[in-house]
Amino acid sequence: MTAATLPLKPIEADFTEKLQETIEQRAAIVEVVRGLAARGLKNVYFVGAGGSIICSYPAHYVLQARSSVPVFQVQSDELNCQVPRLMGEGSLVVLASYTGTTKETVAAAKTAKATGATVIAIAKEGSPLAAAVDVAFKGKSDVFELLLAYAVLEVTGELSNADAVDAGLQALPKALVSAVEQSEEHLAAVAEAYKDAPFTYVLGSGPSFAWAYGFAMCYLQEMQWKLAAGFNSGEFFQGAFETVDQDSAVILWLGEDASRPMGERARTFLETYAPKHQVIDVKGLDLPGVPDSLRPDLSPLVVGALASRLAQHYESVRGHDLETRRYMFKVEY
Repeated sequence: MTAATLPLKPIEADFTEKLQETIEQRAAIVEVVRGLAARGLKNVYFVGAGGSIICSYPAHYVLQARSSVPVFQVQSDELNCQVPRLMGEGSLVVLASYTGTTKETVAAAKTAKATGATVIAIAKEGSPLAAAVDVAFKGKSDVFELLLAYAVLEVTGELSNADAVDAGLQALPKALVSAVEQSEEHLAAVAEAYKDAPFTYVLGSGPSFAWAYGFAMCYLQEMQWKLAAGFNSGEFFQGAFETVDQDSAVILWLGEDASRPMGERARTFLETYAPKHQVIDVKGLDLPGVPDSLRPDLSPLVVGALASRLAQHYESVRGHDLETRRYMFKVEY
């Protein structure tokens, strides 16, 4: 148990500005996609490592459900080890890296370019990744990639809810801040309840699986040095649930997308066999200005915002700074 605590960071003052900066690039993203479509858009690949591939789940989910253009996700180094046969001229490859220096992602950009694909990225200006791609954008990865998904649907004539998308995107920055503010008390309680848990399970389905995997791996393991594992809510029943008992720490993310019944199934099980579980449900949150019809698309972004804030609560109650590392950025690997 950590004796000291750290001050809880305030909700980022520039949170809405970062989101708005990303959303303002929407027209430029559409222009890139339109230019490729004019030459023949064959498929879309989301490529990344860690948080960067995690952030592509909402966009991948939208395109997989609604686009006639095939869409894939590939881990950065997987692409370097084996190039998909379908990647080449007519492919749109989308990469992301928070620092713009992730070596396997920079290499993946070069690998993709060598196939003749059009390669774009969300990356810091002047970074190695920005220099390696055809077009570099800046902003928040998950929002950027969802904008990319909507751009593909728009350019291919498959964006059937354009008015709702416009309204939802304009409302998104303030809606995410509102969601975090509404959830503060609950998130604080989760962190307090689980700060000393020997092992934490994190569950999510559909696009919310991204932050089941991501919260366990990035926030708890990497940034808090806590044992944890993330599971798809459906895959949880293929083995992991056998290790759950009355004392287990389990976090369940519940979104509003088509996979919600999978999460509801997990909640029913946990209510009986894991009474100490915690459910973080987007459905009950007010998202001002977001049309009801767009909540399924945007709920995984809400989950991402709540995951980030929950990590800050862990940081505070455990006294373990989220920037502290043993190995990452410190040793050769």
